[in-house]
Amino acid sequence: MADQPNDAPAPEAPRSFVTTHRGAFHDSTVEYRCVAGETHLPGADGKPWVSLFSFAYVVETADPATRPVTFIFNGGPGSASLWLHMGVFGPRRLVVPSDASHPGLAPYTVQDNPLCSLDQSDLVFIDPPGTGFSRMLPPAKPEDGWGLDVDAKIVALFIRQWLTTNARWASPRFVMGESYGTTRAVAVGGELAAGLSGVSFNGIGLISAILDFHTARFQPGNPLPDACFLPTYAATAFYHGLISPPPASIETFLDEVRQFATAEYLPALFAGSRLDAVTRQRVRRKLARYTGLSEAWLERTRLRIDAARFRKEVLREKGATVGRLDSRYLGRDFDEAGELPDNDPGGYAVDSAYVSAVNDHMTRALGIDWGKLYMVFNRDALTKWDWHGKPAPGSFAWPGYVNVAPTLGRLLRENPALRVTIANGYYDMATPFFAVESTIASNGVDAARIRMTYYEAGHMMYLHQPSLEKLIDDMRSLVAG
Repeated sequence: MADQPNDAPAPEAPRSFVTTHRGAFHDSTVEYRCVAGETHLPGADGKPWVSLFSFAYVVETADPATRPVTFIFNGGPGSASLWLHMGVFGPRRLVVPSDASHPGLAPYTVQDNPLCSLDQSDLVFIDPPGTGFSRMLPPAKPEDGWGLDVDAKIVALFIRQWLTTNARWASPRFVMGESYGTTRAVAVGGELAAGLSGVSFNGIGLISAILDFHTARFQPGNPLPDACFLPTYAATAFYHGLISPPPASIETFLDEVRQFATAEYLPALFAGSRLDAVTRQRVRRKLARYTGLSEAWLERTRLRIDAARFRKEVLREKGATVGRLDSRYLGRDFDEAGELPDNDPGGYAVDSAYVSAVNDHMTRALGIDWGKLYMVFNRDALTKWDWHGKPAPGSFAWPGYVNVAPTLGRLLRENPALRVTIANGYYDMATPFFAVESTIASNGVDAARIRMTYYEAGHMMYLHQPSLEKLIDDMRSLVAG
């Protein structure tokens, strides 16, 4: 890491903002402090290389030998941690309508979060380089911190340094990530456990997980995403009343669709032009029933259903598109005859509310006077992300795709006490639940060691109050063991 010459002037000393608070969480009154500030991480030459900004909520009266600490981040890549910070785990939380309606305009409802788990664990929210106030330090360039391998190294280095600085090596340790943050969580776990580093986690919480990116890469010759997304399409059709006759429950309906996707749909796509006419008709008819799409449209697409095209087509007759992050959300496009949606109503409905909430929380509750923009999402980081990393010296690797599931399998094999919970939203068209189920089944991961949980909401299942409460309970169970 950072093997380039470092002739840049020394950076200013890390800044931090410390505030004290009191809150009532799960029927317990807790006094805690928040340390929001920079941590300078060294490069290979020992000089400051990265400035990582984090929000640490700590109960100082607790015994550090038994008090858990949970490290939390979002994904993107390129996203700051505000979504889990202000939507789920933080002591203050943004409240939006549970029915997927638009939350309106400011002022938004931000209130004390009685579901916050500070009664159980200290919470450290991490913003990776290029997000929030985190940055690479000169002479390093911003893109030097953007990639699968280097990102995991930086976050792992931060966790080791935080444990040392705060004298918390005796504490039970947990990591929780959302979306690409689940990829990061597994990669960080592998980084910290590799080479006799000796830093193991007690538990890993994966929220809206994607571990094998081939399951989401829609392209000619790869039928896997079509099959992996199909149960989410079916859940979406179920939610919008397109399944006739209506199933008794979404769970039994989705079990039926899972079976069809595995036993009939994926083999049909693999057969391609070799598929006989009778089988093709049977598969097409079932696809139409499960998705609400017409047989004529499915025939024109050669039975393949790209996620973006589905979002535009499924409610076309009603003049609506459905969300990618949460297909409960509906949008209106400029052109109702178009092929693809203009935007994601599951994203633009709530982004202003979250951005407003985190900035208000930082400036008024935490007293952060930074003088620079808090980078919520860095699109430059996403477009310049190094997805593949570098092969080991002396070895050769074909260009491929990211798959950290084998790392998760290794972590489980080498740590028999490790606990893993994967949280899945039925209406998540970004990281669909059947894709991660299929990933667990085919990558040497002991499925009996994985707790899978499901929610009647989307990628950010915490936008739905009943799902938020269940998610909190499920992650508290992970920490409690």
